[in-house]
Amino acid sequence: MKSDTAAGPSGAPAAAPTSRRSVTGTRRTVAALFLLPALLLLGALVVYPIGYSVVRSFYDQSGDGFAGFDNYQALFTDDGIRTALKNNVIWVVFAPTVATALGLIFAVLTERIRWGTAFKLVVFMPMAISMLAAGIIFRLVYDQDPDKGVANAVWVGVHDTFAESSAYPKAHPGRESPLEAAGGGAFVTKGTVGVGETVALPLVGVAPDLIPDDAARAAAPKPETDRITGTTWQDFTRGKGVGTLNGVDADELGYPGMKIEAVRDGTVVETATAAADGTFSLSAKADGAQLRLPASNFQEPYNGLDWLGPSLVTPAIIGSYIWMWAGFAMVLIAAGLAGMPRELLEAARVDGANEWQVFRRITVPLLAPVLAVVTVTLMINVLKVFDLVFIIAPGSSQDDANVLALELYRKGFSEDQPGIASAIAVFLLLLVIPVMWFNVRRLRREVRR
Repeated sequence: MKSDTAAGPSGAPAAAPTSRRSVTGTRRTVAALFLLPALLLLGALVVYPIGYSVVRSFYDQSGDGFAGFDNYQALFTDDGIRTALKNNVIWVVFAPTVATALGLIFAVLTERIRWGTAFKLVVFMPMAISMLAAGIIFRLVYDQDPDKGVANAVWVGVHDTFAESSAYPKAHPGRESPLEAAGGGAFVTKGTVGVGETVALPLVGVAPDLIPDDAARAAAPKPETDRITGTTWQDFTRGKGVGTLNGVDADELGYPGMKIEAVRDGTVVETATAAADGTFSLSAKADGAQLRLPASNFQEPYNGLDWLGPSLVTPAIIGSYIWMWAGFAMVLIAAGLAGMPRELLEAARVDGANEWQVFRRITVPLLAPVLAVVTVTLMINVLKVFDLVFIIAPGSSQDDANVLALELYRKGFSEDQPGIASAIAVFLLLLVIPVMWFNVRRLRREVRR
């Protein structure tokens, strides 16, 4: 009886190519069906918007007229876009570098301490906060008023530790005062003083709640035969028609700490400081001199730095970004440290290398792939930064803090220039592609190893 199965030249059954092609085709169809939803979403949310933006970038504001490369030319001629491009360069150079460096330092220093995990948790916690919330937080942190802004509260506190601020910034002579302006914010007596005389130096203009707590009721100066005595005080009593002009009254307070200089021929011959009741005394050296209240008595209190002003707004916003993303860098680098061969580190220490040499010559080279991935990822991220700049920078300095993503938003929605906005979007894509390509190549090389 003959078999229905065809035999090959060697007598073995022949393969069924048609059947194999059918199975392979079925598998590809099933795979395509599974991928189809993702491909549709990718096309609708990525490919189509990119293609539309490229096409739209060649049209004018109305969308009807072909503008050629005029919109791309505006990228390098428009002042706002040029400022944004310059700031993006600053962001790309400093933000990823500093965030990665801090992440490396935190990861290495906390590797062998008990509370390292808790520290890493605290540093990583800002990653759980949205950019919007972080922007609002740092808008308050950078507030100019030291009573509201943490940054200026710390800065002013440090400054006032080394340079005491004035207690009488608004003080000035009143009506018919024996004092007159001396230039530069100082006040000087209209005439000279002599030994045995008493001198009244009345001032007004200090709010009651700003007078120092140690101020006592002003006392009239008592004459001394061999000295010059006087009083400086707040010459103001509440109530209409109450109090004696240029005279010490019962409810008026002295100016403790007020500095008085005796000046003769432009030279300070003696100085004195008022007591709690405003009284002061000078020796016979001051005979024939004028008394001057130096400008240091009336300087405005130091209010810190204008963090959100034109010169500091970009570094301030970069600082907020680093606060958020240093934890991200630290976690990735810590993971790289955990997989590092410890025998190499111990061998280096046995050979006499100190910790700095181990860190510089072994730890950093072995972590180079991880550091590169972190840095490149952050570079891609900062090229698209928008939220922090939009929220933190006030309207007065937003032009100075401008970045490409923010300029894209402003051109597209505020200034109604969709052609230029599309050109900025395409330009940003072109900037991101090389960085992404570098990252993908590096990852592939790591996989091959």
